[in-house]
Amino acid sequence: MLNKKDVPLRQLLRFRNAWIAWLLLIASLLATAVLWHLSVRLVEDRTEARFRSQSLQLKTAIEERLLNYEQVLAGAAGLFAISPELDRLGWHTYIESVDIERYYPGIQGIGYTARVADWQMDEHVSWARGQGMPDYRISPIGQRDEYFPIVFLEPNSSQNRRAYGYDAFNEGVHRVAMEAARNSGRPTVTGKLVLVQEAVADDQAGFLMYFPLYDGGWTPESEAERHLQLKGFVFSAFRMNNLMDGIVGLISPFLDVRIYDGDLVNRESLMYGSNLGSLDNEFSFEKTQQISHGGRTWLLQTRSTPAFDYLASDPRPPIVLAAGIVISLLLALIALILLRSRLMAQVSAGRYRAITEGAANITLVLDRTGEPRYASPSSKDILGFSADDLKGMDLESLVHSDDWAQLQTGFEEAQGQPGRQLPVVRARVRDANDEWRDMEGTYTSMLDVPGVDGVVLSLRDLTQLKAAQTELHRLAFYDPLTGLANRQLFRDRLTHVVRRCRRTEEPAALMFLDLDGFKRINDTLGHDAGDELLQQVARWLTGCVREDDSVARLGGDEFVVLLSRISSPEAAAKVAETILRRLCQRIRLNEHEVGVTVSIGVTMIPYDSEDPGTLMKYADLAMYRAKESGRNNYQFFTPAMNIKAARRLLQQEELAAALDADRFVLHYQPKVDLETEKVLGVEAFVRWQHPEKGLVSAQQFIHLAEETGLIIRLGEMALRQACIQIQALERAGFEDLKVAVNVSVKQVMDAGFLDLFRQVITETGVYPERLELEMPAELLNEDPRHLRELLGALHDLGVCLILDDFGTGACSLATLQQLPLDAVKIDHCFIRDIPYNVSATDVASAVIALARKLHLTVVAEGVETPQQLSFLKGAGCAQCQGNLFSYPLDEDALIGFLVRQYERSLIS
Repeated sequence: MLNKKDVPLRQLLRFRNAWIAWLLLIASLLATAVLWHLSVRLVEDRTEARFRSQSLQLKTAIEERLLNYEQVLAGAAGLFAISPELDRLGWHTYIESVDIERYYPGIQGIGYTARVADWQMDEHVSWARGQGMPDYRISPIGQRDEYFPIVFLEPNSSQNRRAYGYDAFNEGVHRVAMEAARNSGRPTVTGKLVLVQEAVADDQAGFLMYFPLYDGGWTPESEAERHLQLKGFVFSAFRMNNLMDGIVGLISPFLDVRIYDGDLVNRESLMYGSNLGSLDNEFSFEKTQQISHGGRTWLLQTRSTPAFDYLASDPRPPIVLAAGIVISLLLALIALILLRSRLMAQVSAGRYRAITEGAANITLVLDRTGEPRYASPSSKDILGFSADDLKGMDLESLVHSDDWAQLQTGFEEAQGQPGRQLPVVRARVRDANDEWRDMEGTYTSMLDVPGVDGVVLSLRDLTQLKAAQTELHRLAFYDPLTGLANRQLFRDRLTHVVRRCRRTEEPAALMFLDLDGFKRINDTLGHDAGDELLQQVARWLTGCVREDDSVARLGGDEFVVLLSRISSPEAAAKVAETILRRLCQRIRLNEHEVGVTVSIGVTMIPYDSEDPGTLMKYADLAMYRAKESGRNNYQFFTPAMNIKAARRLLQQEELAAALDADRFVLHYQPKVDLETEKVLGVEAFVRWQHPEKGLVSAQQFIHLAEETGLIIRLGEMALRQACIQIQALERAGFEDLKVAVNVSVKQVMDAGFLDLFRQVITETGVYPERLELEMPAELLNEDPRHLRELLGALHDLGVCLILDDFGTGACSLATLQQLPLDAVKIDHCFIRDIPYNVSATDVASAVIALARKLHLTVVAEGVETPQQLSFLKGAGCAQCQGNLFSYPLDEDALIGFLVRQYERSLIS
């Protein structure tokens, strides 16, 4: 057994050590593979021969079975030659004696179809009914020169009785075969058909074989005589499944067999399929043959199945493979055992060299005077000096003068303590490039050890380790994008400044900065442009402060500036103004010129607080106050901001609790068509059923919901309640009214909005055409590509899309034209001063005209006076809503309002 300690198995198996064993193993495995392939090929050849034999036997059996059926028909034709006036009882007696169900399986029936001239119709029907068929009649009905109705058909089953009187000559497939049999005087087979006696649920493919009968019992020589003397046909009907299942099951039960009518392989011509496997995918062998009989050609297709392959499988190829692998491994093992002895001899010689030539350490063996006697080859990789160069050099010239005394002391201590490893000593060593490398080492005295005879100094290079530690420190405390201090380092600096201010009572200032509109730049120009902007802002900020001050990036577009010493709030304000001037400029990003502004919040240390966390919070509050004040300015923290923030937090918690408690309802304001003066729909308004304040309108809480993100849940609730209201309106008889729901920018741009909308309409069962979505005009400032895809998907669902607050704010007409909008709603600020303010009327007229030029329906909101209504009608406004028609109503009041409007329309 191999000694893992001396010769590890991994080392023994390396190719350079065991190449003979590997070559022997590979050669043996190749020979095994060749023998295995030959055995597999022999088995495949034998299996293929068995497959072809069964396929040929199957064809022969089918041909013999058809020939037997032809002989049965010939016997039946001979019966008519003996008894020209054969009746139904005689036919039954003959067929019963033949015993077709036992000796001729697959025949649905054997029958006789008589030739009846048009003038013989009544006489023939009377004769047939006298044969025990009281309901006998010829079908299909119609005037023809001659008929070929089925008169006899045995066995006399209920299924076969359906065929009595059927004139098969009237149908194309039968006619072709019957005319061919009449003209040739030989039996003929029809094409693929469904027997007339088949039930609808059992319409498997079938065919008929016709044998012609002539007056006198013999076949005339000429075709014209055969045509004139034709008496009728005896025939046999076959169901393909019944006919073929027995043959296939007896001869080739594990082959997949299909028979096609004609020469083409397609679904329409398929007459029989055994369905044992997949003829399209999994098969090993295939054979196609033709069967010709009775003037027809069938295509017989056979393929092997997994079951056939399994039964034909042979255990010999796996045995050959397994035996070959075992023999190959044994041969390789024997070779390895022989090689182990040689490797064991190399282990001792290479052990010392392996220890001293490690790439991570330099090993020196010093004599009693401290001169190098041996240097490991790794010194070339680490210091750039070869082992021979080091042996001839003075070590003192390589070691830093400050560290040489420590190394000398360690050397002297090692000589006095043989065999003991001394504590680690550190020194700076000069390399071949005259650069200092930090190294650490240990001395071990081995003066009395044969083969060593010296003091061993093992040195480890710490240069890369220290560089890695420096890099880890940078990653831990500095922002990788801008190089500024990160949140953790800045908090430490802030804590230090707070302590100094507390001790010296010298003030400092903390500034919280946030870039205005950074998200839009990041979304439109890409993250690379956003990163470039952040790097530039970091450079600007660093240039605005002193060396003693600190600038840090907390994340995203948030920066903080710590003025470590400041004389007064006025001095802090001057620094803030300097930052505003420096950052308020335009910069070119990705070939686009964008403007940069910043909002700054300032808090004073220690006047506002002496707690670092509280100071960060106060500066953040002041920054948000700067944004609320119009952005691009600075604000100092005041206690009122803290009170406002606390009140805001309380309102947020109260709003979230109201959502959880389902305290929001919808009120609905009717929307009127100005041409017909009928109510077209309603707009849903959210109301908060406050336990103390009563019913609260959306204007008092909707902005808070948007800022806190609760607008997503609130919007889902409003959409779901609106869909439920649509169902209530339908039950009340108002099936045509649409319900409009207001959605915010944040709600529409949420990644899950489209999926949520589809889920709500699916769960409530509401048609999307009954819904209108009113979207604020600010939505046009979002990413145009994403907006087109989203609104396009909603429009494809059938939702009516309305742009709210049209005419207010910045609105791109180019973007407006590209969106699938249906209507625009004029903001109430344009309606309020009509008609008394000329400027208001001019603006309203222009807005209405612009919307109509864009082929958009115009809706006016906030209509409260008849004068406003009259003006809007004249200006071309299509729809209106407002208190002039109705205040927002709850569900019950809305139904009552609609009923009254309906009754008023009936009276008028």
